[in-house]
Amino acid sequence: MKNIREEIENLEKKVLSTYASLSSNSKGRLRKEKKCEIRTEYQRDRDRIIHSKAFRRLRYKTQVFLAPQGDHYRTRLTHTLEVAQVARVIARALRLNEDLTEAISLGHDLGHTPFGHAGESVLDTLLKDGFRHYEQSLRVVDKLEKDGRGLNLTFEVRDGILKHSKGKGPLFVNDNNQKPSTLEGEVVRIADLIAYLSHDLDDALRAKVIRKSDIPKEILKYIGDSHSNRIHNMVRDVIYESRKFDSSKIRLSNDMHENIIILKSFLFKNVYESEIVHREFTKAEKILKQIFDFFMNNSNIFNKFFKIRGEDDLETRVADFISGMTDRYTLYLYEKFFLPKPWNIF
Repeated sequence: MKNIREEIENLEKKVLSTYASLSSNSKGRLRKEKKCEIRTEYQRDRDRIIHSKAFRRLRYKTQVFLAPQGDHYRTRLTHTLEVAQVARVIARALRLNEDLTEAISLGHDLGHTPFGHAGESVLDTLLKDGFRHYEQSLRVVDKLEKDGRGLNLTFEVRDGILKHSKGKGPLFVNDNNQKPSTLEGEVVRIADLIAYLSHDLDDALRAKVIRKSDIPKEILKYIGDSHSNRIHNMVRDVIYESRKFDSSKIRLSNDMHENIIILKSFLFKNVYESEIVHREFTKAEKILKQIFDFFMNNSNIFNKFFKIRGEDDLETRVADFISGMTDRYTLYLYEKFFLPKPWNIF
């Protein structure tokens, strides 16, 4: 019987760019495993992430707007899927490894907290070593999934997950401690930016946090006046600019880079840090802090919720549990621990 994985690996060598990450050349996993006869290493990683509990929980985690009532607002899961779509389009055009690109995309936000960056902010202030969602995403796949055994992913996927985030920092970095070791990881880093800039703007317009007339005219003209146009123009720019370097570097044109920075600054000022959004984030931070303090002072109760054991201290385990919670489960626990229950004589 033919080994299908080897056929795919040989096809990668023939079709992919010389700068692509071949699955047969992976640096391997934390723990050695027998290879699959059907799927490549990166295909297996993608599948493990999709079937993980952490991935399913993304459905009920905030992207920007907390527990939105409308069905069309993005959640952390729909954001992740949009990143994967954008990243695969870029990877295919540059003849990079789509399976690796998709695996990194699907896993990049597994460690994100409930209530979006409000949750990340409160844990960052409460923990002695701070909290960063990209580090937590790596911790999820390395240790927390599968009851403490982790998913045992390849080095390249783990590296891409850890180094996907930009925050308020520069779009491109040269520091190897921040820069992904593969071009596929760099593609996900820029795809994450492209996806959230466009869909967060789209959601902010839908929520009437901003109006179209508020958006700088150069953004509407150069990047696009609709969600689909913005995605198309930014993706097109990445592809053609990167091809100028024989696809050995992931780049944006100077004009697109400048306009993306303008759009990013506009979103931070008028959406992420707006009074409307910030007011709800403040409520969320208070809820998470109360739950954190409750568990820290009641370890016997906490141990009934969080079953993963090990050598980690209580603070780390509480942070693991809270960062894994969904928005709605957080509100359930808050009601359970802090709100009085109506008296029922029946």
